[in-house]
Amino acid sequence: MKRAIIAPMALPAAALAELKQWLGINTMREDALLFQLLVAALDICEGYTGVSLIERDFEEMHAARAPFSPGGWQEVSTRPVQQVVSVTGVHGDGTREVLAQSAFRSEIDANGVGRFRITEAGGATRVSVRYRAGMVTDWASLPEALRHGIVRLAAHHHRSRDAADASVAPPLAVTALWQPWRRMRLT
Repeated sequence: MKRAIIAPMALPAAALAELKQWLGINTMREDALLFQLLVAALDICEGYTGVSLIERDFEEMHAARAPFSPGGWQEVSTRPVQQVVSVTGVHGDGTREVLAQSAFRSEIDANGVGRFRITEAGGATRVSVRYRAGMVTDWASLPEALRHGIVRLAAHHHRSRDAADASVAPPLAVTALWQPWRRMRLT
């Protein structure tokens, strides 16, 4: 399975303003660096919690399985899924054809796990699944503890950027803020 982010995450100026306030910075000289630190902190938060925080579009490639083969249902990797947008069959020569609604089934469970099942692959050996996933629609809608942890982590990285012994792990105060939203999967 190969995953791609179709629509990049859009962080508003308010996110940058929160970080600058936390750091006590009132100039625009480091805005590009601070924005990159925010995006990195948000990525780390998503990795730690196991959920996509802000809604955006994803695409994954999967094998086209026969409907009644073992494991006919396949899961997409990102959670929580809001909508399965489309399923496209990919043939051995690389050509693509959008599958009709009757050629696949999809479902999203109460935990935001998205699944699909191919009922008619039409000669495709792989399928491309496009879907929208994320916990909230924008930065302002994120729970306060998650937002605060992201800002604190970005600030931590900003302050320790020149330290020789800087740790890459999030500080315990940050992970404590994120812990209630952590989803773990046992495989």
